[in-house]
Amino acid sequence: MEYNNYYDKGQALAQSSVFAVLMRNVYIWMTCGLAMTALTAMIVGRNENWVYTLATSGMYWGLLIAEVVLVIFLSARINKMSFATAGLMFAAYAILNGVTMSIIMLAYTAESIAQAFFVTAGTFGAMSLVGFFVKKDLSAMGRTLMMALIGLIIATLVNIFWQNSFMASILNYAGVIIFVALTAYDTQKIKVMLQQAQYAGISDQTNKLALMGSLTLYLDFINLFLYILRLFGNRK
Repeated sequence: MEYNNYYDKGQALAQSSVFAVLMRNVYIWMTCGLAMTALTAMIVGRNENWVYTLATSGMYWGLLIAEVVLVIFLSARINKMSFATAGLMFAAYAILNGVTMSIIMLAYTAESIAQAFFVTAGTFGAMSLVGFFVKKDLSAMGRTLMMALIGLIIATLVNIFWQNSFMASILNYAGVIIFVALTAYDTQKIKVMLQQAQYAGISDQTNKLALMGSLTLYLDFINLFLYILRLFGNRK
């Protein structure tokens, strides 16, 4: 009986250790993705000719479409590719996103960009902690947030042609609220997913689950940053 108790405790400790490693990897890979995006945006943004060409040609929209295709492909096919391939695709997406985000270097002051980043980091960190430690099941809230996000995307596309500044302001506030809530919801979802996966140990499959969690939180952070920047950033 005593041996069984020690064995059970050992198994529980090993499983909690696996969960801790996977959860830590989620944030490490997300941070690496954000660093690659920021570095790429800074390098491209320092060359005004590159940014001007990007902003005034069809290249920008082509890169945006490529980003969407890359994310959809990675999400749909990750189970059929190796972890190394999935990691390279995540890195490619982060760099590609950095190229498209370099345009903000032309539109906003460096101080505004830095302030928006730190506000985003603090807000994201706080809401991620809420999602990790809160006991309440947030899955019902997740369904509402998904519908709100779809509505936000549709309204944003409409306003591209309408060009209503008041509507743009409302959409920016809505975007902040939605992605603040999504950060908490996604963190809890990733936590539950990795808790269920920890029994399989550290493997390519569980690492790919953690990588998808990284991509999810990366997207939450980037979108929250952009909405905060649009609301409070000072344009040049």
